[in-house]
Amino acid sequence: MKNLKTHNRFTSELPADPDETNEIRQVSKAVFSYVNPTKPSNPKLIHASEEVAELVGISKDEIHTEEFLNVFSGKEILSQTRPYAMCYAGHQFGNWAGQLGDGRAINLTEVEHNNQYFTLQLKGAGKTPYSRTADGLAVLRSSIREYLCAEAMHYLGVPTTRSLSLILSGDEVLRDILYNGNPAYEKGAIVCRVAPSFIRFGSFEMLTARNELKNLKQFVEYNIKHYFPEIKGEPKEQYLQFFKTVADTTREMILHWQRVGFVHGVMNTDNMSIHGITIDYGPYGWLENYDPNWTPNTTDSQNRRYRFGNQPQVAQWNLFQLANSLYPLINEAEPLEKILESFITDFNSDYTKMILSKLGLLTPSENDAEFIAYLESNLQLSETDMTIFYRNLNKIRKGDSAEKALQAIEDAFYKPEEIKDTIKNNWSLWFADYMQRLNHENTSDNERIELQNSVNPKYVLRNYMAQLAIDAADKEDYSLISELYELLKNPYDEQPEYEKWFAKRPDWARSKVGCSMLSCSS
Repeated sequence: MKNLKTHNRFTSELPADPDETNEIRQVSKAVFSYVNPTKPSNPKLIHASEEVAELVGISKDEIHTEEFLNVFSGKEILSQTRPYAMCYAGHQFGNWAGQLGDGRAINLTEVEHNNQYFTLQLKGAGKTPYSRTADGLAVLRSSIREYLCAEAMHYLGVPTTRSLSLILSGDEVLRDILYNGNPAYEKGAIVCRVAPSFIRFGSFEMLTARNELKNLKQFVEYNIKHYFPEIKGEPKEQYLQFFKTVADTTREMILHWQRVGFVHGVMNTDNMSIHGITIDYGPYGWLENYDPNWTPNTTDSQNRRYRFGNQPQVAQWNLFQLANSLYPLINEAEPLEKILESFITDFNSDYTKMILSKLGLLTPSENDAEFIAYLESNLQLSETDMTIFYRNLNKIRKGDSAEKALQAIEDAFYKPEEIKDTIKNNWSLWFADYMQRLNHENTSDNERIELQNSVNPKYVLRNYMAQLAIDAADKEDYSLISELYELLKNPYDEQPEYEKWFAKRPDWARSKVGCSMLSCSS
């Protein structure tokens, strides 16, 4: 990989753990520990993204070399680099968890290409000092989900980490998929993830919790220098601007999640990026039927803290924890509180505009909040597929009756026989309002449909689709991974050759493990 320009800014400018043994321990006065990946016994490349390779400076031809396979499986280390795992803490499900850290992620190096910096990280590459009771490995099942989802999110226009490669380790990994005391061996795999960095809210929480304020100041200033160079001014003003920038990009990310119906499932503070990008694809899912109370995470099934409808509030809560971490550098609560208070206000305003764009409405109205609330209430009267509902609005034309408009989206109903009496009447009333507003828009049908098709995806990575690819891959058939990868690169296009994927969740997937809810076991 002759054009790969590596850098070691993180490890050369920030405090390292002096203990270089790979033993589970509490690490203090450091933001990372040096650690080498566990060497896989027989790595095999399943899939790689040519687009991401090009992004970081790797040619298409180099993807299929032994060097690529060895480096991105952890078998070999790039010259002049030292892999490391980051130390951070976090709040998990609202509770302080103390030190967490990269328990099964190992950062290989930073690379520079076309004046952009990226961190290359292996997930599932073995034990680190932060692995706690785990082995630091990952199974093929979760690795396929991570690999495909990051790329699907990118092409949906959602800020995210990227996926470079998916590699089988050749080793077996013991996992208890349902946490019910029945562990079994599964195929091990490694994903190479790519991001500007993998720095989390929890990185700052760790330093403040341990009262390492000198390191906290150094760490914040490192982040501003390398990732937010546009921030200028006095130190205190810089720290506030840093927090505001993180809050703004986080808000934008969550808005995109709500737009496409994505549920992260584990919005712990250690899973929140300072870059406002989606990281750590564990028990995620897309809404099938529109249900604000749905969470894909079995661990969260009782309290539903991370349910779809609560994601904006959780993001604000997580930002509050980040604000607490930065407070010792600022020593003023009011400016931080002001940023936090505006988060939900700004989100609600942006959310209204976003939903109107999904409806093809450019003209705001004083009744927008009521109009949207009525729609979201109707979507829950009978199971209604969110993706299909919004996409099929493009079948409606100005001048259509409310009844004809309702027929246009009828494929979105899981139980069409329920659309009668009160439910049908509620829908008819909403569509009557909708058609009236549509008829008063200055845009033509074609202009409106172009707008709607740019924000309402036709194809998303539904859990059953990922599970089908996993089931095939377990039998060494990787063709479905390739097919879904190609499909998800153009989620807003019609792609008639892939029409079979524009469909409601099949009945068999309603309660199947991996298709309805998932555990964190990976």
